[in-house]
Amino acid sequence: MSPAPARTSNAEIVAAGRALLEAGGLGAVTMQAVAARVGVRAPSLYKHFPNRGALIAAIATATLDELGQRLAPLSHEPDAAAGLRELALTYRAFAWANPRAFELLSMNLPLDWRASVEDTARATAPVLTLAERLVGRQQALEAARLITAFANGFIGMELAGAFRLGGDIDEAYRYGVNVLVDAITRDRTPGVDSDAPGSG
Repeated sequence: MSPAPARTSNAEIVAAGRALLEAGGLGAVTMQAVAARVGVRAPSLYKHFPNRGALIAAIATATLDELGQRLAPLSHEPDAAAGLRELALTYRAFAWANPRAFELLSMNLPLDWRASVEDTARATAPVLTLAERLVGRQQALEAARLITAFANGFIGMELAGAFRLGGDIDEAYRYGVNVLVDAITRDRTPGVDSDAPGSG
């Protein structure tokens, strides 16, 4: 007799977890709640994920995978500066569409509750690629970190409702991105270019 077919899958469980996360925050993502959402008993989930932390890590990884898929095409933009600007806008749009999942990525959680360093690197590779094309390999990591730190800080304040003095917040974000991209382009080290002969 063949074994009974699985009543759910890892992908369905993670999708249910993400939905619960967005609806009620991290506290809403329990094994019992996820099991109920996919229509199985809680013990069945442990056949897919050994504990709640592993499920949270899988949700973080799925979030990074989706983010990476949205950012990846922008790394091929012919104009690296324009690509970096568009990447920053896409990053913000993703955060607003998935605010709780976005917050999850920067929470100070136990290491085994987080996505792996490799998953994070893969998702954020497009910003590093564009930065390298823009300022050269020697300064790429610093430039990528600068843009990412600004975006995360600005978006985090937005999501927390911190901007209360009026004005156009969308324009403020675009202004910040434009200033940073212009600055790192202007301050690049002369002669350092990842496309230069011998630089590969």
